[in-house]
Amino acid sequence: MKLQFLGGTREVGRSAILVDDRLLLDYGMLTGNPPQFPVGSVDPEAVVVSHGHLDHVGAIPTLLSGDARPPIHWTPPTYELAMTLARDTLKLHGGTYSCPFTENDLKRVTEVAETHGYRETFEAAGYEVTLYNAGHIPGSAHVLVDDGETRLLYTGDFHTDSARGQRLVSGTTARPEADVVVCESTYSDVDHEPRAEVERRFVESVRTTLWEGGTVVVPAFAIGRTQELMLVCAAHDIDCYVDGMGQGVTRMLRSYPEFVRDADALKRATSNARFVTGRDGQRKRIARKNTVVITTSGMLSGGPAMTYIPEIRTDPVNKIAMTGYQVEGTPGRELLDRGRCELNGGVVPVAAQAEAYDFSAHADADGLRSLLDEYGGARVLVNHGDRCEAFAAELRDDGFEATAPELGETVRV
Repeated sequence: MKLQFLGGTREVGRSAILVDDRLLLDYGMLTGNPPQFPVGSVDPEAVVVSHGHLDHVGAIPTLLSGDARPPIHWTPPTYELAMTLARDTLKLHGGTYSCPFTENDLKRVTEVAETHGYRETFEAAGYEVTLYNAGHIPGSAHVLVDDGETRLLYTGDFHTDSARGQRLVSGTTARPEADVVVCESTYSDVDHEPRAEVERRFVESVRTTLWEGGTVVVPAFAIGRTQELMLVCAAHDIDCYVDGMGQGVTRMLRSYPEFVRDADALKRATSNARFVTGRDGQRKRIARKNTVVITTSGMLSGGPAMTYIPEIRTDPVNKIAMTGYQVEGTPGRELLDRGRCELNGGVVPVAAQAEAYDFSAHADADGLRSLLDEYGGARVLVNHGDRCEAFAAELRDDGFEATAPELGETVRV
């Protein structure tokens, strides 16, 4: 089996792996200015997608811009999320370099999409392929590829520990037999704080601000994080508003109850929240309401958050609770590091309190090891992280046959 790494190596973004020049695993983009896409040219016979985040699905429609029509295999939520993200990319960047596909390409995706449930083996490009719950977001999957001689497990992004896990999805327990494991390493040097403690601190902080008469803006990623925070608020009887793309994602996920941990809890969380329409100055009125607003974007790089922040920034009683990793150079990172934020083309000071909470949906160092410990005799190829080489070296020190492929590198297994 030949694996060509077209993206996601020694970086987080544009994940793409080509198996024997026939089967493509993921095809994402690395957001930035300008964005980056997988290297090389591909003409796969079939595509399998691990989950619906931009760095794994963002470039999928470009595969259909020519004459090729490879079938695209994924779970139903991943398909829906990929289409949502692609429509948003078209809306924001259509006709520019930041959007290398058209509306017609997007329509073609609907014609070749084939959805599968977990543990339902199917054929793709001559391989037997099975998807297993990866515990990252609804519909996320480990991908097992079997050519009859070699069994390849592509972990995608995953979360393992149910005891400290998310309310939205259960952590992965799947450990299918494999000869080769391509493993993500996003938090390979991090030990996540127990989720119950993160949630306790978040709830206590929010309640304090509300009691003092302030407003809490919670920037959150639309996919996964918004729903997680809705569930947290509902579980602790905290009323909230929800704004941005997360509204549509929430409605969609409710139509796939088998892909969430507790469909009834998500229903209650949806009833507990009030969705914002954004009409007639509604956002400005909400910002003054002594309430909680969960809104995109998670890194303050756009979206409705940029309406709320100017309204609350001058009052130190108010609070901005960041709930996801803030990439270097983003407004969210600038806010946490320097207490200021880029708004309306200028950088302004923010008197409102800025706090960070680790609601990560990735496995930490212990979680990564708990999965890999089941594959002591397998070859491990480390990707999707900022310290892939270092993690591979640590694995080798512990007896694993582990390496970190470079961008464009071909590995035979």
